[in-house]
Amino acid sequence: MRKLRGIAFGVAEAIDQEMAKNAKIIVLGEDVTYWGAVFGFTYGLHKKYGRDRVIDTPITEQTFMGIAVGAAAAGLHPVVSLMFVDFLGAGFDQMYNHMAKNHYMSGGQFAMPVTVVTAIGSGYGDAGQHSQVLYSLFAHVPGFKVVVPSTAYDAKGLTSTALQDPNPVVIFGHKLLTGLPFLPFEGEEEEVPEEPYTIEFGKAAVRREGSDLTIISAGLMVHRSLRAAEHLEREGISAEVIDVRTLVPLDVQTLVSSARKTGRVLIVDEDYQSYGMSGELAFRIQAQSFGTLKAPIRRVATPDVPIPFSQPLENAVMPGVERICEEARLLAGQASREAALAQPA
Repeated sequence: MRKLRGIAFGVAEAIDQEMAKNAKIIVLGEDVTYWGAVFGFTYGLHKKYGRDRVIDTPITEQTFMGIAVGAAAAGLHPVVSLMFVDFLGAGFDQMYNHMAKNHYMSGGQFAMPVTVVTAIGSGYGDAGQHSQVLYSLFAHVPGFKVVVPSTAYDAKGLTSTALQDPNPVVIFGHKLLTGLPFLPFEGEEEEVPEEPYTIEFGKAAVRREGSDLTIISAGLMVHRSLRAAEHLEREGISAEVIDVRTLVPLDVQTLVSSARKTGRVLIVDEDYQSYGMSGELAFRIQAQSFGTLKAPIRRVATPDVPIPFSQPLENAVMPGVERICEEARLLAGQASREAALAQPA
């Protein structure tokens, strides 16, 4: 065991160990050599495996996503760096109409073992075109598996699983969890096994046990939910915190079991509120636990506005610990009924 500071190191170590075992794995994208894909997800791989297997590409997402599709069809397993998830539009057609669908459209003749690694999230002033989350867009399209690690341990295990999967997997790493020195860090150093290991997709993690309400989140919001739960505990409110880990496949049973136990559910999501993860989870949970819920499901998410550059405005739209606590208090009955009714669900 050894300590890793953030998810970037977990992802890079998993890719390294899988490349050592599987010569068909290649890495490509912008700055995957010198910069380690900017946020460190491919750190050190170029020095170890050379330019034949770690390939810098031009700044053209449509091209290198197309290369990945062709390479996968030819029997390789490309790992593709999409530097910021906001840039998905430039490679939209190759990803949504080919990478996600070619296995189905070919009647199973062409597997699509592609792993896309991308950086998400706000919190350090990168403004509207470099700060989005957008994992719900990928979860919406059949064919993609969607992975959102919140810890270095999970990042390594889930990435190893992705690199053994014959389907396209997109790994979303929050920038404030990478552990890189030039970024704020909201995660924790943790013990991670040096040997390879995998974590099964579709298995949520209960990060904190509780009895009064359930808080469900992903990525950075798991850490903010845990800090909120600590504040709530001092007020006599016991919050269970669940990390979904993967949106596709989704561990509905763990979410429903917790909802039935506590009777109250708060979903915390850094993605935009409308048509996203928070609404989908709310529907799936209430469909199987409606009779046991003590209150309507509530959610904290990013408003449907571009992410501001201004730090005060960015903080205002980004779900924070205090907003999570406020919604939890409403759910737990520690605020007035009038205040609860005045708040949008």
